[in-house]
Amino acid sequence: MSVLGDLQDKVGQEIGVSDWVEIPQDRISQFADATEDHQFIHIDEAKARALTPFGGTIAHGFLTLSLLSRFAETGLPPVPGAKMGMNYGLNKVRFLSPVPCGAKVRGTFTLASAEEKNPGQLLLTYGVAVEIEGSSKPAMVAEWLMLIFV
Repeated sequence: MSVLGDLQDKVGQEIGVSDWVEIPQDRISQFADATEDHQFIHIDEAKARALTPFGGTIAHGFLTLSLLSRFAETGLPPVPGAKMGMNYGLNKVRFLSPVPCGAKVRGTFTLASAEEKNPGQLLLTYGVAVEIEGSSKPAMVAEWLMLIFV
């Protein structure tokens, strides 16, 4: 069977779960500096504790989103014969629950679709949920598209 056929047989299945990644304040602050998003809910512990329902600072939603590549490294099995992969985009991104400072998060991946985009190019769509350790509600859900060159 072909690589595409093997992938299509896995559509609808959970195909990977990443390692846990801790989100300490220094990572949140570095992200704030990199993106110039210094809203107090991310960088001012005392103010965040006093003025928000979160009990302290929280990670940026876009920090959570940006970890998808990291989660893929430890959570997605390699595509046989792949020469390289590229981020192709996202659909339906939703931030459902804040990630508190110090929490651990991980990505779970379900293969939603696999198709040939062009000869030697496979377009894979993953349903991904970013889980927060100890929480029943995910931090984020999205459809992530990756272009794989075989």
